[in-house]
Amino acid sequence: MKITKEKLSIYNNLLQGKSPEEIVEWAIEIAESPIVTTNFGPHSASMLYLATSVKKDIKAIWCDTGYNTSYTYRHADQISKKLNLNLFTYIPHQTASQRDALFGGIPGVENPQHEVFTEQVKLEPFRRAMKEHQPDVWFTNIRKGQTAFRDSLDFLSLSKGGILKVSPFYTWSDEKLEEYLEKNNLQNETRYFDPTKVLQNRECGLHI
Repeated sequence: MKITKEKLSIYNNLLQGKSPEEIVEWAIEIAESPIVTTNFGPHSASMLYLATSVKKDIKAIWCDTGYNTSYTYRHADQISKKLNLNLFTYIPHQTASQRDALFGGIPGVENPQHEVFTEQVKLEPFRRAMKEHQPDVWFTNIRKGQTAFRDSLDFLSLSKGGILKVSPFYTWSDEKLEEYLEKNNLQNETRYFDPTKVLQNRECGLHI
């Protein structure tokens, strides 16, 4: 499936005013190999619930940095079981202990080693997952207002590799998502830690 920038604009206009459920249903109709990605962090259960409610066996991809909190790991286990996720987990080739020994802990964003660290714990595992599953549609939970870069996107956008990224909750606020979680009896994990972002409004690297 090849989506041009012109078609992308047409489709985004078409989806204005549609509900998240309608957006997912539309995308599943045109998808040949859809995936949903998750970090099991704040509000992540909403996207997993929505995607699996439309396609129960959709592949769920988790790139586990190895630095998640105990709360996040327990949340991941609970949500995976509750939704019966078709989950594929990708971890770095290096252990956290090995990396901490070489870098002296998690490098700060001003440290030249931070780029290498991000490549090891997030970007390489993600590329490995994409190569293995070859998705044409990628469901994400990115939203407007999270970062300056994400403000420039829409419900639909294209990855660097040409994958159609679908963000059904793009215009939703935190409060609206929390109501959605409560309505569907889903837990929220707020004690998530991303070692590559440091600052909340800093882009994680996967969506650029």
